[in-house]
Parts: sequence; structure tokens; C-alpha cells
Amino acid sequence: MQPTRLSATVAALALTASLAGTLAGTASAVTPAPQPVPPGHGKSLALAAADKAADSGLDGLRHGVDEELVRTAVTPWSGGLYYATYQRTYKGLPVAGGDAVVLSDSSGKVRDISSAPAPAIRLSTKATVSSAAALATARGRLAEVESASAPELTVLLKGNKPVLTWHTLVVGRTAAGRPSSLDTYVDARTGAVARSTDKILHADGRGYHNGTVTIDTAASSMTDPTRSGFQCGGQNGGAYTGSSPWGSGSANDLVTACVDIMYAAQRESDMLKQWFGYNGQNGQGGMVPARAGLTEVNAYYDGTKTTFGRNQGGTMQLTGIDVVAHEYGHEIFDRTPGGSGSSNEMGGMNESTGDIFGALTEHFANNPNDTPDYTVGEKLNFLGDNKPIRYMYNPSLANNDPNCYTQLSSGTEVHAGAGPQNHWFYLLAEGNNPGGGKPTSPICSGGPSSVTGIGIQKAGKIFMGALLMKTSSWNHLAARRATLTTAKNTYGSAECNAVKAAWNAIGVPAQSGETDCGGTTTPDFSLALNPSSGSVQPGASVTSTVNTSTTGGSAQSVQLSASGAPSGVTVSFSPSSVTSGGSSTMTVQTAAGTPNGSYAITVTGTGSATHTVTYQLTVGSGNPQPTGCDNTEYTYQGTLASGQAQAQPDGSYYYSATAGTHVGCLRGPAGADFDLYLQKWNGSAWADVAVGGTAGADEDTSYYGTAGYYRYVVHAYSGSGAYTLGLSAP
Repeated sequence: MQPTRLSATVAALALTASLAGTLAGTASAVTPAPQPVPPGHGKSLALAAADKAADSGLDGLRHGVDEELVRTAVTPWSGGLYYATYQRTYKGLPVAGGDAVVLSDSSGKVRDISSAPAPAIRLSTKATVSSAAALATARGRLAEVESASAPELTVLLKGNKPVLTWHTLVVGRTAAGRPSSLDTYVDARTGAVARSTDKILHADGRGYHNGTVTIDTAASSMTDPTRSGFQCGGQNGGAYTGSSPWGSGSANDLVTACVDIMYAAQRESDMLKQWFGYNGQNGQGGMVPARAGLTEVNAYYDGTKTTFGRNQGGTMQLTGIDVVAHEYGHEIFDRTPGGSGSSNEMGGMNESTGDIFGALTEHFANNPNDTPDYTVGEKLNFLGDNKPIRYMYNPSLANNDPNCYTQLSSGTEVHAGAGPQNHWFYLLAEGNNPGGGKPTSPICSGGPSSVTGIGIQKAGKIFMGALLMKTSSWNHLAARRATLTTAKNTYGSAECNAVKAAWNAIGVPAQSGETDCGGTTTPDFSLALNPSSGSVQPGASVTSTVNTSTTGGSAQSVQLSASGAPSGVTVSFSPSSVTSGGSSTMTVQTAAGTPNGSYAITVTGTGSATHTVTYQLTVGSGNPQPTGCDNTEYTYQGTLASGQAQAQPDGSYYYSATAGTHVGCLRGPAGADFDLYLQKWNGSAWADVAVGGTAGADEDTSYYGTAGYYRYVVHAYSGSGAYTLGLSAP
């Protein structure tokens, strides 16, 4: 390969200083010491730490031999924090379930992990039912089909058991005429429906007008020029056309209804960005389009659009601020990690999320035509008594909905199931006795005597941050852990204790391993393996480095051990215990008669807490680690698939305090084309200063440079396999 033929993968790596692919590296000597982080490089360190945790199978990130955790999204947060989202795959197929989120910081420390449970996956990936047959089955569940996505072969984790399925989303109407958006998994062997979940959460709303307001539209259509995907029109799906001023201001004029919809949705988008630093309802600066004029008493989100109808008497459209923000709150829940899920409890929390974002948007908009409150549908007269349909501060006031977590059951209707989390949010924002004309709020049995609120903006940011740790197994217990983590890392001890008090007040119990809200940092550490897998022939050995880091409190002693090794395999550590921040060499020795196969070995670190990582050992097959860079000062190893890139050392960089020659030696797998790039930080980005780009697996570079920050990038231009990188620095 010629030095000028720079791939898109490496170009992006060089320009953004973010890391692609799996980060790996094993140091044979002390790594060149990094100096203070160069400007803009904190994201790289955070993602490198998250990727290492995922690759090493840290704690809940454990994965089997044919499984990977693939980073699918990154969301920046305040204080230099980053939420990295991972989807599990099995033999290249997406897995529904077993997803995870890693919270890490710009110093390269893992702060917390949120993961959905996943069994070891072992099944054939050959479908006996065609995708066309599966699609026909999925479409057959609706009387009228508006659209259906192309089926995708997916491993569904159902009841802790993996099932090979065809996954599709079918949008239309049921036999009863109700709108439906079925997220459907059809068994790829039997043709039966393995799971089908309706993404539409029907919300009761109210219709009124917000007065003369400013909205963002194109010159001649109700299309938002800055928020991608967002427009408003009638039931045919097209945006209304015309010009400003839009609408007549009358109760049932549908262009006026779209003014109300666009106003509320755009204020919600602004609130997310200005209060929380989050980029719109879909996290990418946009939201789904809206349709007005449904001739039903309904409003809903179906995963592709929002739709708004009228009230029971037909006197107005259901386009109030909290109704619109509620429906787009479902999009926020759906587009954050873990999606909308399938459990009844998660459905209730989804409904509550809509109510919470409705209240947040009302408070942000502060429109005199709809003063901010914590009730839902207060102007709809839904029950004929001029009362709201839900009370966040006391859910039992409507239909005796549950106030407390202990009152929930598997059969609780999802709108009623919104009660406990709504109650928690009010207590966190306002407290149980806020004064100032705001309503008091009861405390459930066994809770604290009182709760003091921290304000709706802080409460909302904590809730938003927790949603970024959501997984497909989301429930109130997981939400407690995630909100405590977010509160402590975003604000501090006082806000964390307020979150804890609010959960205690609705009966959600403390969870093992939840964040300590104390004013000091709880001692903790993290583990990572570099590399996290290896191949060896029977009778030979392979090594990996166990790296530790201090993630909380002071450095501590960590005892290392291993379990799960097959017969004929022994695992040793040198040294057997380290002070967190140090590393140990793990040697995996196989006996001559060790059976061929793939094995997962669990490496455990025991200190003030216990953490595990997983080493994937392949005996008798696979490519051995290349050698030939013995004359360099430092040695790193890794594995790449075609098109991937890795930064070294250890996904990071090193600092050269003096001018001198930087020597790089890359030895890759036979038959592959691997390239080597030496990059130097120029103050705003990583720039290539030396390139080894021949059409082969082995590359050598030599560069004389001034003092500064440097890193190597190894790129698999074609071919896959293990590599060894040696480097020497001034």
C-alpha cells in the first residue's frame, strides 16, 4: 500500500483523535510515561478505557468466545464524562439483549458499568425459515399494514435462552382499528413468533393552544430547517405548506395544531440541549415527524412518527405542551441505550418518562397559557370532572394508581405503572413539602421522615443521565443504581443523597454495588487484559498483561487469580498481587495433551471489591502471535479484523521530552496487509509524521522528531489476525 492511500478508518482516527475498533496492547517493559493529557484527547482516553473494559469482559461485560461487544454510540456528558453504548453480537449477528453501557472519564477511568444479563450463547446461525416467510408471519399479526422493515437475522435472548430469529418492525392497525407498531421476532427455525412488542404507548391528552409563539420552519412548509427529520402535516405524511404566520388560531384548525406540536417539540429539544447538553430527542439533533388530524381520542409514538388526535367532544386537538412532550419523551426513551424493552415494568417506566419530560418541557417553556405543573391532562376534562388523569406528586389521586414500588405487580397497567417513578421524580425535584403553593407529596411506608428537593433542572439532568445507562433489562432497581451514579458523578454527595432519599421514599430498596454517596471517594479499581485473547498449540504457552487502575480512593493491593481453565491448562501471574495502577504478566501454559478448542478463562482481581475479566484461549488452531520486533524497547500485541484500527500504546499515547528518533516495528499475520502510522499531536489533532504502508503484513518506520505527544496507529488494510508492535522512543 502506498503512503498516500490512507483509509477512511485511519483518516477519521487521525482527525478526531477518537479510537476505532478494539484497543489492545501488552507492554513487555514500562510504557513511555504520558504527561498531562493534550487538549481534546480526553475523549480518546475515555473511549479507550471503555473499549478495553468491553474487550476484556470486565464484570457484567463478560462475553463468550464467539461474542463481541460492539460500541454503537457515544454520548458526552458534563465533567468530562462519556457514556459508551455497546451491542452484543454472536458470530457477527446482532443480539437482542445482553447490551451494556460503560461510563468513563477523560482521564481514562471507568466510572461504572450497566449491563443486561446474558447467558453464554451457543447455537447454530443457520435459518431454516426464510426471511420472506418470517415477514409474512409478522405482517399477518396486523389487519392493515402501513410499512414493514426488512427482516434481519438476530439472536434473541428470551428467558435466559438464545433463540435464532428474524427481526422486523411492522407498522399498521389491528383488527380493532387501533394503531400498532409491532417489534417482532420470528423463530428462524420453527416460524413461530418468539416475541412481539407493541411500541405504541397510547397516551390520553388534551388540546389547547399556546397563543402566538415562535416556531422554526422553512419558508414555505412546516419543516424544521435545523432539527433533522422533524416536520408536521396531516395523516398523509407530508408537511403542510404555506407561509408565516401559520395557522388560524382556531381549536380544530390542523395547521394551528401543527403550530402547537412544533412549538412544544422544539421547546423540548431546546430544553434537552440547554439544560442537559443532550442533542435532541433522538440524540443526534433531530426527531421523528409529526402528524395531526387523527379522528380518534388518542396520541401516540410508534417508533417512526408521532400522531395526534382530538378530545372526546371533538372541540379541540390533543396538542398541549405536556402531551406533545410526553410523546416525544417516548422517542427519548426509545433512542437511548436499551430501547423500549418488552417488560411490563419497563413499559410503565416508559410512560413515566413521557410524563417527566412533559413536566420538564412545561417548566422550560414557562408559557403563561399553560403554567408549569406536575399533573397530566389537567385541561382535558378526560373524566368529566375537570381533573387531571395523572398526578405525579400523588399518583393515587387518579384511579388509585400506585404511589409506591411495592404496590406494583406484573399485571399493573402501564399508565398506572408510571406512578412510582413519577412520584420519585416529584420528590427529587420538589421534596415532600415544598411550600410556595406546590402540593405536598406522601412518603411510602418505611421511607424517610422527609425529603428535600433539589430543583427540577438538576432532577431532570440526573434522570437524563440515568437514561444513558439504560439497558434492555431496565427496571426500578436498575434506575436507582443509574441515578445514584449520575448524581454523584455529575453533581456530588448532596444530590446523590437526595436521589437516594427519594428512592427510599417510594420503597425502592438499596442495591448491591450502588454508588456510595459519601463525601469521599470509595476505594475501587478496574482490570483490563492486553490482549484479551490468544492462540496456542498444545504444549506451548501464551502471555497477556493484566493492567489495573485506581478508579476511586487511594491505590490498593489487588490479588490476582484465575478460574475456568480446562484440564491441562495452568494459569500463573507474575507478580500474583499488584498495587492498583500496576500490571502483572499472566502466563497460560498448556500441556501436550490439551484438547483443541476455545475456552473462556476468568481472571479475578480481589481488593476492597472484586472484579473479573475474561481471557479467550484458543488451543490448537488460530494464528500464533507474530514475532520479530525483539530489538525495540517496548512491545505491544493486538488482534484486528479487516478494516479495523488500533492505537498504541494501550489505546493511548506517550510523551517524548526530548528530540530524537522514534522507531516502530510492526509484524502482522501472513498474507495480510497491515499498515503502521506514527502520529504527533499538533495542538488540535493527530497528524501523520511517518507511515509504513507497503502491501504486506510487516512495516518498519523511523522518524526524527522534536519533543511532544506521539502515538502509533495499526491499521488492517486487508486481512485479519494478530500483530506485534515494537517501539523505541527518545
